[in-house]
Amino acid sequence: MTQEERWMSNYNEVMAFIEKNRRNLSKYDFGERRLYTWMKHNRKQMNAGELKEDRIEQFKKLLEMCEQYRRKNQYE
Repeated sequence: MTQEERWMSNYNEVMAFIEKNRRNLSKYDFGERRLYTWMKHNRKQMNAGELKEDRIEQFKKLLEMCEQYRRKNQYE
């Protein structure tokens, strides 16, 4: 499996998880920890300008989807 295939596989897993569960990944759940770490790593790469151009658009779509299910502070 190439690096591009692995990246797309993780991307599709995260998209499917969010669509199915209607929530973001948890860093505390052992089963979700791998994908949570993948998201965190790619976010850091994007902010540092190290993420490949073709992946940036896809990852931004994923971040928009995560923003929909972001937890709200009860006092806001």
